[in-house]
Amino acid sequence: MRFSFLIIDNNQAAIDETLKLFENFPNYFCAGIFKNNEIAMDQIFKIKPQLVIMGVPFETKDKTLSFAALSEIHQYMDTVPYFIALANTAEFAFEAIQAGFSDYVLRPMQLHQLGKSLFKFEKRCSVPATSTICIKSYSDYQFVALQDIIYLKADNNTTDIQLINGKTVNAYKTLKHFEGTLPFYFLRIHKSYIVNINHVSRIHFAKSKCYLNYNEILPFSVSYRENIDAIVRNINF
Repeated sequence: MRFSFLIIDNNQAAIDETLKLFENFPNYFCAGIFKNNEIAMDQIFKIKPQLVIMGVPFETKDKTLSFAALSEIHQYMDTVPYFIALANTAEFAFEAIQAGFSDYVLRPMQLHQLGKSLFKFEKRCSVPATSTICIKSYSDYQFVALQDIIYLKADNNTTDIQLINGKTVNAYKTLKHFEGTLPFYFLRIHKSYIVNINHVSRIHFAKSKCYLNYNEILPFSVSYRENIDAIVRNINF
């Protein structure tokens, strides 16, 4: 089973260090990196990661910003991510746990510390992975394996789902609906396209093109550059 995580930190060296440690855990997918706390909170509602690694406190005038934002997430999300706080000292440990953090690790984080935290996270994360979606059209129900979906394309208020066998399934839902309901390995790269990153074979930045299974070519837009960067970070081409 793969798990998605976000990094929220305004210390680039700490971000690089965290990413380096996660290379030892290939079943974890970095869905985003954010240096702005408030933007990151908005993305948590949108991406719905299972795990969040957050540096605390942020170097702002309001040192409690991270904690206050996390309390808000607990109020408005049905399924709250597992939050791990990273800090230079234990000064904020009690405040972090009170705010809703599940774990607290001191910097510099060591490999064994991250491993222990991830082990605790996986024990708590008992939600079964979704493997199939149901596409309903009036009285017709089609059950589609997620692994067979290459990409989804917006078609006005409906969505065309392109399958690996060449078949196209039409769904009477918008692309935005699928963006919010599909697992983390489906990423939107354009206003008209969501791709299954497991089928991405090439990213051509100069031409703004995304290649799927070496033969399907889709455009990607600057507004979804963060998702393209996430694909590059997590896949070896």
